[in-house]
Amino acid sequence: MSAPKPDPDEPEYAGAAERLAASDSAATDAATPPPLSVANINPVTWLATDYLNHFNEAVMLLDLCASDPACLTELLAWQPKSYREHFAASSFADRHVALAAYEAADPAARHDLETLSSTMSAVLQATCVAMRAQLTADDSRALAMSVTRALRPLIARAGAVINGESTGAARVAQHGRQRTPS
Repeated sequence: MSAPKPDPDEPEYAGAAERLAASDSAATDAATPPPLSVANINPVTWLATDYLNHFNEAVMLLDLCASDPACLTELLAWQPKSYREHFAASSFADRHVALAAYEAADPAARHDLETLSSTMSAVLQATCVAMRAQLTADDSRALAMSVTRALRPLIARAGAVINGESTGAARVAQHGRQRTPS
């Protein structure tokens, strides 16, 4: 496996790829970070699907709000988090490995994931603003169902980016459709 090359213009990436590449092939001991696969980090993209739990939690809360308005308080407490913020605050055992791998990940994949994350965060923030308004129970339920239908494909696209199955996923989210080659 060859490690993605860090962007030479971004000094915080210096050495991260080399350290992770060495740890991915080294035996795991107390002084060696776990291999990428043990930390559930995709070895191709160097991104972790654990980040999507942040958005899946919000979708779950929206689903619950559609049937139980008492869950609204939990939904309104949801706050957007970047990949870095998610792992910095996470109890994920290998969060340090996930953060180092993210710094060494392909900048294009990171950009696509960040764009999708920003889109999902904006949708969720707007939804929370709308849910704070005096909506009828039927309107709240309809909004929750509509937003969950909109977010699920975006979460799937983000998963595809993380798993190296998609390029340009963020552009699809921004423009609503993928261009076909001429």
